[in-house]
Amino acid sequence: MDNTTDGTWDSLPVKLNDGILETLNELQFTHMTPVQSACIPLFMSNKDVAAEAVTGSGKTLAFVIPIIELLLKREEKLKKMQVGALVITPTRELALQISEVMQQFIHKFPQFTQILLIGGSNPIEDVEKFKDQGANIVIATPGRLEDMFKRKADGLDLACLVKSLEVLVLDEADRLLDMGFEASLNAILGHLPKQRRTGLFSATQTQELEKLVRAGLRNPVRIAVKEKGVAASATQKTPSRLSNYYTVKNKFNNLVAFLRQHKHEKNLVFFSTCACVEYFGRALETLIKKATVCCIHGKMKDKRNKIFADFRALKSAFVHRCGRTARIGNQGNALVFLLPMEESYVNFLSINQKCPLQKMPPINDVVDVLPKVKAMSLADRATFDRSMRAFVSYVQAYAKHECSLIFRVKDLDFGSLARAFALLRLPKMPELKGKTFPDFVETTVDTETIRYKDKNREKQRQKMLAELKTKEKIQFSKNHVKNEAWSKQKSKKERRQKRATKRSRREGSEIDEEDLEELLNDTRLLKKLKKGQISAEDFDKQIATEQKNKEKPAGPSHEDEDV
Repeated sequence: MDNTTDGTWDSLPVKLNDGILETLNELQFTHMTPVQSACIPLFMSNKDVAAEAVTGSGKTLAFVIPIIELLLKREEKLKKMQVGALVITPTRELALQISEVMQQFIHKFPQFTQILLIGGSNPIEDVEKFKDQGANIVIATPGRLEDMFKRKADGLDLACLVKSLEVLVLDEADRLLDMGFEASLNAILGHLPKQRRTGLFSATQTQELEKLVRAGLRNPVRIAVKEKGVAASATQKTPSRLSNYYTVKNKFNNLVAFLRQHKHEKNLVFFSTCACVEYFGRALETLIKKATVCCIHGKMKDKRNKIFADFRALKSAFVHRCGRTARIGNQGNALVFLLPMEESYVNFLSINQKCPLQKMPPINDVVDVLPKVKAMSLADRATFDRSMRAFVSYVQAYAKHECSLIFRVKDLDFGSLARAFALLRLPKMPELKGKTFPDFVETTVDTETIRYKDKNREKQRQKMLAELKTKEKIQFSKNHVKNEAWSKQKSKKERRQKRATKRSRREGSEIDEEDLEELLNDTRLLKKLKKGQISAEDFDKQIATEQKNKEKPAGPSHEDEDV
């Protein structure tokens, strides 16, 4: 089946509701895509569907339309709190997009309500919203949805509310598994009724996905949508209108030059870690003039949803780790930046992933921006901190790369990598222990003297440094006092023991009770000193007091001289 337009909506073997057709017309969706023309009739005839189609093929409408049609055809109308349809998707952004599309269609069907359950907000707020407004259609990410099933004590018995479920959709199912949601999905499936329609949509097919198909679907109809002009034996996994390029060497300098030349277009820039997004995203804000840069990553909470909405509203911008390109027939381009020893990844993608890449022609007007990035680190400790975290996270992510035959930590040139990250010095980490990097020159500036531009943050840092210095001084003093005082007291104790022995020999008698008490007191004081319960000064004072109380002034005798 080719991924081109596949006839008008009235060519479907089943007639769509007039309200749905009106919305399609308003949205100017005049023709179906192949995945839509294949899935919609099957769903509407109560079949389970497992569809494999590339990103951007129109999968969302392939399940949004059948959901509404099946809920409309229910003999027993849904009550306010009854869930008739459930859509599970791996990320908040995807869930938000699906919710927006769904809202456009149910606008003409006010009897249906939907709720969006995603992370980044207080789950109790979701519980209260659900109890107040109800929801016939739930669009959710796995983590938050699993949490909602555990909220019976808060007054939400979701396991009871989903007994009326008609349709379950697992969107981007391959990514649901890749992102580690298998346990959550199994827990969720355990709450759902067996008598339901299930649709599973993915861009790839894997063994893990096949297990999910067997567990969650009953006799599914399998649909595979391939790109036009691509042989079935070599099905391309990316949209045919997406041109994929790669370039090698000077990754960040080339990226900056490329973005400067395309600043009036929307660009999506992906980095391997959240810390890299924070570091390089802030750098791009300074290096790319007159452009809006939106940084987004998985560790953001409430801000993440807002940033995504802001990006979608912009006519042009840069964004990191979100979004896709070349969707539903539109043109798009992708550019991958590789290190020299990673070039074999191009062949891997072409053969194993059916994702061909072509080498990008040399980018013009490339300048070395790394000195500017270094200057940013010298000017603000916040940038310096981000650079160190980004480098460490990159190396750690590299070590965990799925394609470990190509991406190997032992092949990394840490000196060159540190220069590419514009580091002022190398961080302390196990991967660098015992190694030297003569091709990397650390800054001559003492990095401990770099201050935060944020005055409050710098004030807090100075306070912490002062406290640390005081603690170290006290600890040093304790160690010093203990060691030296022990030596002194050992000497004093020995002298007293010798004097007592001499008296004993001279007088032909044993140590009297007073001398014994003195020794016991000295021992007690010495123990207190060693435990830090008293200071050396206090110790000396108490010893001196004992001496004054015990001995009357007398002339020196030979026996009492220090030996």
